[in-house]
Amino acid sequence: MTKYSFDENEGFKKGKEVWFEMRGPKVAEAAMEQAAQHEMTRDLRQYLFEHCFAAVWARPGLERATRSIVTISVLTALGRTEELKSHIRMGINNGLTREELKEIFLHVGIYAGVPTAVAAVRAAMEEFAALDKAKG
Repeated sequence: MTKYSFDENEGFKKGKEVWFEMRGPKVAEAAMEQAAQHEMTRDLRQYLFEHCFAAVWARPGLERATRSIVTISVLTALGRTEELKSHIRMGINNGLTREELKEIFLHVGIYAGVPTAVAAVRAAMEEFAALDKAKG
């Protein structure tokens, strides 16, 4: 049951559409329900839909796979492993392959340091295992 509702303005709707496509409807719906349970998480999700997914991810000029490469590279370089896991899955949904992800981590590791590549590969292996397990 939703405790806190969202302001479903145009930016929210566009961002939600993009995010649902990238996350997959089942995972996205569960995350939406979870976010709606607390005012703080509801407001964060609102903000992300409007300012991240509607205002940036939905822009013309770069394909989603390219945006995923940029985002995964930045998250890897910054060592943001928890957020990286989510974007690894979204990158796969945006058309990236496991081989391409490996190459991103190797490339970033040269410029941002080997420990960042090690952490990213560990995160990717966790996500790959979860994806493989879900497939059966």
